[in-house]
This record gives sequence, structure tokens and C-alpha cells, in this order.
Amino acid sequence: MKDKKIYWKSIQQIKGNQKNHNQNHSIIDLIKNKKISRRDFLKLMGFSTAAIILSACRGKVIYSIPYIDQPKINNTGQAVYYASTMLDSFDVSAVLVKTKDGRPIKIKKNKILNEFNISKTHPRIQASLLSLYDNDRIKNPYKNNKIINWKNLDKYVIKKLNKIKNKKTVILTSSIPSPTTKNVINKFIYKFKNTEHVICDSISYHKILNATKQIFGFRGIPFFDLSKIKLIISFNADFLSDWSQQNMMTSYIINKKPSINMLQHIQIEGNFTLTGANADIRIPLTPSKIKNTLIDLYNLLFFNTKTKNKLVHVIYKKIIQDKNKSVIFADGDEEMYLMSFLINKKLKSKAIKDKTYLTCKQSNDKILKKFIKELKNNEIGALLLYNCNPIYSIYHDIKKYIKKIELKISFSTKNDETSKICNILAPVPHWLECWGDTNPITNIYTLTQPVIEKVFNTRQFEESLLIWQNANTHDYYEYLKTFWNKNIIPYSKNMFFNKALYQGIIKTNKKIIYKNQKISNYIVNKKKSIKNNKLIELILHPSFNLGDGTQSNNPWLQELPDPITKITWDNYLSMSAYDAKKIGVKNWQNIDGSLSGSKINLHLYNNININNIPVYIQPGQAKGCVSLFLGYGKNDGSVSKQSGEINGYKLYNNFNNIQFVKNIYLSNSNHDFACTQSHYNLEGRKDIIQEIELRKFNNELNKKIINKKKHNTEDTVDLWGKKNQEIINSHHFNMSIDLNSCIGCNACIIACQVENNIPVVGKEEIKKSRDMHWIRIDRYFISQKNNINNNSIDNPNVIFQPIMCQHCEHAPCETVCPVGATTHSEQGQNMMTYNRCIGTRYCANNCPYKVRRFNWFKYSNNIKFNFNMNNDIGRMVLNPDVVVRSRGVMEKCSMCIQMTQKTIINKKKNIKNIKFSTACSQSCPTNAIIFGDINDKKSQICKEKKSARKYNLLNFLGTKPNVFYQKKIRNSK
Repeated sequence: MKDKKIYWKSIQQIKGNQKNHNQNHSIIDLIKNKKISRRDFLKLMGFSTAAIILSACRGKVIYSIPYIDQPKINNTGQAVYYASTMLDSFDVSAVLVKTKDGRPIKIKKNKILNEFNISKTHPRIQASLLSLYDNDRIKNPYKNNKIINWKNLDKYVIKKLNKIKNKKTVILTSSIPSPTTKNVINKFIYKFKNTEHVICDSISYHKILNATKQIFGFRGIPFFDLSKIKLIISFNADFLSDWSQQNMMTSYIINKKPSINMLQHIQIEGNFTLTGANADIRIPLTPSKIKNTLIDLYNLLFFNTKTKNKLVHVIYKKIIQDKNKSVIFADGDEEMYLMSFLINKKLKSKAIKDKTYLTCKQSNDKILKKFIKELKNNEIGALLLYNCNPIYSIYHDIKKYIKKIELKISFSTKNDETSKICNILAPVPHWLECWGDTNPITNIYTLTQPVIEKVFNTRQFEESLLIWQNANTHDYYEYLKTFWNKNIIPYSKNMFFNKALYQGIIKTNKKIIYKNQKISNYIVNKKKSIKNNKLIELILHPSFNLGDGTQSNNPWLQELPDPITKITWDNYLSMSAYDAKKIGVKNWQNIDGSLSGSKINLHLYNNININNIPVYIQPGQAKGCVSLFLGYGKNDGSVSKQSGEINGYKLYNNFNNIQFVKNIYLSNSNHDFACTQSHYNLEGRKDIIQEIELRKFNNELNKKIINKKKHNTEDTVDLWGKKNQEIINSHHFNMSIDLNSCIGCNACIIACQVENNIPVVGKEEIKKSRDMHWIRIDRYFISQKNNINNNSIDNPNVIFQPIMCQHCEHAPCETVCPVGATTHSEQGQNMMTYNRCIGTRYCANNCPYKVRRFNWFKYSNNIKFNFNMNNDIGRMVLNPDVVVRSRGVMEKCSMCIQMTQKTIINKKKNIKNIKFSTACSQSCPTNAIIFGDINDKKSQICKEKKSARKYNLLNFLGTKPNVFYQKKIRNSK
């Protein structure tokens, strides 16, 4: 009886302390004071974890109360998935979140309403998981740099807001695609009359939004479907990256399969983008020449104006031939967007989906400039900042003006540049801890739900506004549910809120008001070419890895190699070899294999200067054009401080991504790059990358000479005999990698890192070629004449090749291991027994694919590697199904054996619709990586193995790899 009283007393103790986010401390105190037994302690910890797990699907869990009958969903060690929406200041994606024992550990695609491609799993989406467990997050609310409780903070803020009468209150946020959040803001504005909501996006989408409004009658970004398109002409638009918030990778790759109607992609651009790397024909030009080319094409189409530009005539013939199966993309000023949209309308392009627009971005440069003017005139009395960092991203001397504002409230997860000068810090939770919704596309709505109890003492932005405006309810979950039941659910078919929450995505039939524009209604004028003053042009663009810099404190993203340059942890200026030679800039390899380069001082015409910028000589960069990433140079955490110091936003004048350079001077200092691939040429090794022209491929296919074997290595005598041959009665795993579908997006690298607990080693170790990624994507530059021995760097093609352990049937690594740490399984997987490995590295030396990694250090619990594995919060992201390797052992790709074994178990339980997959195949947005059991004759992997494009890497070695590749087909004629 006494034990029961102590037990329930401990439960009450948890109830009281959970509100103050001190639950764990209260349990520990009870144990120290001998008021709770070991058995009761274990019960409590188990019950608490169970309650956290269920918090995602049952609404808000207030208390951790023990279960009498444990729900089936709470089986310890079993994965539970929740539909949610990843949302930060730059990215939006409908996803599935995998949780284990109350911890989210992985992010996957949500395939519901897949035709709208609103589910993305590119590196930033997957890596945002680690930001949840960032130890640098603000853990408590602050007032004047002192911790304060939420109740006292609310009293102070409400008092201040009511006193502000003669000045404005401004809510400054990034674009908010959430209808419910907008409703909360509008109610707040109604309560506090002199309040205005201003959008402050780090990277402005104002120009494309305005152009869309003028041509299509709706201020959004057009939705493009590329699945029925035969020709894409892109004028500097990086549409496979961040040109729009749409995931175009999936529809782009549909027509890239070899056929008579195979898609042809022509990219005209200044800097080397991910989109340009995947083009069939890439033409490097400066932004001014690109605009003149588009102007000439526009005038030729609409006014039959003659031009001497041969490129324009070539493009004109192609689009006239394909007509509505063509699409034009453009990026630059508003005029370029207008021309591209008008051309698409004239062609009646099938790519543009009627009355479907992306609504994620609401940038408005005019309103933002007005806010900056009011800020300088001291007209603002209170500033509420949510999901934006203007001191970092806006190059105006606004810091001193914001400091003068009496009430400055930062709703942020980090103590960033703007938060540091605010007198109130109201930290917000990570998106995995939040309730919310989005309207990313017209008539498409998604929900966000918490999949874990709040890690720190944070509160949602919406909840704070509800409290300060004294709304009927202060519970944002209830507010959200009420709003949906009234405004969204009635317009959907057979839907109710819990079902919508389960699916994560719903479609409605709400009527959207359009200003019906026709070409005849829009004044179509001739466009004048711009003069080229032979100035060096600067292109500012978001990093594919970091985006706008929101996740700059994420070590997974910092260590992820850039798809084109393969440089990590750095910001740098990309320059052509021609311009580099004129200025005296050089790149060179050191004795240890690392890459170094010169630095320059950059001066613009608006008197903005940045000194000591590292320079990377980029093959394929347009002459007279340089480029720089946005998103680096932040100072909001221990990781971002270690990355590139150059802040490109300082040059982002007037929100234009094209600037003109006045002078470039060679600096006296040099820079050491952390680069994972310093070579870019195949050096004549034709067997590594196999590429063929579409016409030639079709001809050879008809003659049935493709895939004809010159000699058969499988029937020759070997050391292994027949004991490692395919076992028909068992599973035998193979992997196919389609070089025609792989776009080099690095999604597989991050997915593998998340799934297999791969450590981050830091910039200095990368310089020593000690990267630990189990999968790498080799990038090769190849002459556009298809002569792989031609070392052309002015305008090369690019091929990406993912390389991981090939899981050879005749594995050279297995025969040389002195302790039998690496062995072969009957399922075709090359296995590693970590606790048997003694680190001789014989296996790495004997591997022809160079895919094995050596743990030079113990990367966890090591202060030298101050990343997520060095603190208790960060280690919560680790996958419990995979061991964390220790110092002195080899590691490599395991074909995600924990996933394959789990699938085998599920198949034995007769669970239907279960397919074999690995982390990389699961995350690949273009399905370039196919994994499966070749003994299942109906599987996709069997079809891939019979493909005419199939080949094995370094097949002449006779290693018999279980990974094979599909040839690259290029449609360049």
C-alpha cells in the first residue's frame, strides 16, 4: 500500500513538473531521495515514452499517465510513421516521419496526391531532422538576456503592446503558406489596430510572382508538369533546384527514359547549376547575353523580327516543331519571366497546369522597401520577427535602426544575428514539435503534427499571438481543428479532421478567383536588347545544400559535397578558367592531395566590397561571369561558425540576383578547400562511365548488338568455386543505378547518413580525404563531342555516378582480411563484423572501388568533433537498429541490412505490399536507384537486370558485383 502511494505521488510529481519541462529531473530527485523503487522508475520511463509517441496522433498530451493495457502501436522498438509537413523559412514538403520509442529518426516521402509532387526528400528536407536535436537551439524564453517564465513574458509584452499608439507594430515574417497562421495574424491585427504584416524572404520571389499575376491573373508561381513534354529550353532557370518550390525532378525524369520521344533539354546559363549538369545541351553565356537571346526569340515568335543570332534560329525551329510539347523557363528580372510566360501561352504548352499555382511564396519587394524606409524614419514602435533574420539577409544598415525600437520580439529557434539585439526571445519549437497547416498549391492543403513532445521550453508563434490578443482559446491545436472544420473540411470529399491528419494531404474544391488574362488583353510589345558594356557579371544563387541559410548550423548539410564542385564547408566564388588566367587566379593540388586556391577582393558598382573571397575555377562557367552562394557566413551556432565566412547577402543589392562587378583584385592570401573530389576527368577510362547518343543507341538496339559479351567471366574457373553463386531458394539482393535518371541531387547520401549513423568528421578531416559517407556521387566532366579523352573545360557535359560498396560475389576484400571481419552472405551482401575488425585496412587497399571508410577517431563523445554525436541531445537522432562504430574499424555500405531483414520478417508475417528497399533507393526522387530480390522474377530489379543498357563497373576484374549500372543516354541532336 505504501509503495502504491509513492508510485502515485511520483505520477503527480511528473504532472506538476512537466509544465515546467523538468520531468526527468523530478524522477532523478525521487530516486536520489529513495522515494521510488527501481521497478517504478523503469515503469515511469516506459510510460512517459509511450505518451510522447502517442502525442503525434491523439492531439495534445498534457500528462504522462501510465497505461493499464499498453496499446499495440506502442510496441518497443517498432517504427511508427506519422504524416506531417516540413516547413521552414525556405522549404515546404509533405512527408512521413518515422519514429522509434518516441524519437523521430527519419523522414520519407508522402505519396498521397503524388501527381502534384508536393512531397520532396532532397537533402535539406531529410537533414532538417537533425535540427530538432540541435543543442544550440534557444532553450528558454528570455527578457533582456535573462531567463523569464512564459507567464511574466506575456504580461510584459501585452502591457507594452497596449502602450504603443503613435507608432506602428510590425509582424515581420518569411512567407507563410499556412491559412490558419494567417488567420491568427489577421485577428491580432484586428486587436492591435496599428499593426502591419510584412513578408521578408531571404531570397525574393517578387519578380516571378508579379509576372504570373500579369499574365495568368493569380499572384503565385505556375505549376509545371513535364511528363508530357519533349523539349525544355531553360534561360538561366535552375528548375531542378530552387527556381520554384515545386519538385520538378520526378516529372522531369519520366520522359528521360530512352525512346523515340525522349525529352531533350537545352540549358543556357552563366554558372554551372544542377539543372545545367543534367541538360542534353548546355550553352554557357553571361546573364546579359542570355536575356538578349530570349528577347530575340520573343521578337521572332511574336513579330517575326530578323536576328543574326544562330542559337535563336536553332531554338525557334525546335519549338515550332514540338509546339505545345515545348516549355520555356527563364530566370532573371521581371521582363524575362513575362517573356517566357507569354511564349508558353502562345505555344499552348502542355507543361502549364491550368489554374494550378504554387502559393508557398508571397514576397513583395515594394512593401519590404517601405518597411525599411519606415524603420529608418523611426516610425516603428514594436517589431515581432518570425522565421526571418533581416540583419543577416538584408544588406542595409538596419541594425542600428532596429536597436532603437522599444519592443523587439524574436520568434526563432536560434540566437541568430537579429535575435541577439532583441530584448525579448520567445523561442519557437522545431516543425517536428508543432501543429500547423499549409496551402502549398491552390486547393491542396497539408497538416503538420507533432511527433515528439517539446525538447526545450518553447512555444509556438501562433500560441503566443493567441494569448496576447486574448482569443477565445489559447490552444493552437484546438484553434487549428476548429478552423479546418469550418473552412477546409467542408470543401473536401468524404473527409473529416482526423482522416485528414492521418493522410497529411487533402484536396478541396474551393473556388479560386482569377483575373482571366489572355494574350490579347496583355500589351505585347517588342523588347529591346540590352547593351553589353563588357562588365563582369555576378550571379548570386542559393546553395543547393543550404538553401537560403536557414539550416546553416546543420553539420549534415555542411559536410555534404556540392553536386558540381564537390566542395564542403565553404563559400567561394566560381570563375571560368579564361577569367582566372586574366586575373592571375589559380587552383592547385597539394602533395597530400588536398585542393588550394587564390583569394580575390570583389568591388561592386554600388560601393559594396567583400575581401578575401576564395575562388574555385569552375569548368563550364561562362566567360565574363562569376557566381557566389547565398546562405553562408551565419553566426548562429557552433557548426555555422566553422563554415564559409563569406555572406553573399551583402552583395544582394535591391533584391537582384544579378549584380555588376566594378573591380576584381587578386588577394595576397590563399585558401585550402575541403573537397571530396579534386579530379574531374576520366583520363580515358571508358569502362567507368558508359554513355551513348540516343540515335546510336536505338540503332544498336535494333541490330541487337547492345550488351553483347566479348567474353564470359562467369563460367571461368575461380577461387570461390560455386559456394557463393546465387541461391535460388533464398533471397539474393541486387541494386540497379540508372545514370540516365540520376541527377546528382545527393538525397541518397543524406538518407544513408541518417539511416546508418554515419558521423560528421569536420572540415579539417575532409581536407585529409577522411570523409565517412558510405555512398559518394562521382562527378565527371566530359567533352560535348563525346570524346572522353578531350580535356575540354570551357563547355563540358556532366555525368553523375553513385558509388557504394558493390557487394561483389568474388569480393577482393574478403580474401585478404586476416580476422574474417568481412564475409559474404547467402543474400549477396558483403558483411562487416565490427567487433572482429582490428583495422589492418587490407580490405580498403584491395578494394578496386575505394568505398571502404576507416574510423581514424572515435567520433562520438569526442570533444574534437563537436557535432551531433558529442552531446546527449544530438545523439537522440541515432538509429537504434544500427551500431555506432568505434575507433580503428572499417565500415561501408551494408545494403541497409537492418531494413532488408525487417522486410523479410514482415513477409513471414504475411504483411502485404511490402517491398525490399534501402535508404538510398527509398529517398531517390527520380527512382534512379532500384533495389530488390532477383529471385523474385516479378520484381523491378529483374527487369532492370535484363535491360539493354546494363553494365557492371570494372567488369573486367571478375569481381561479379551485385550492383550494376544503366548507361547514360544523351539526346543532343
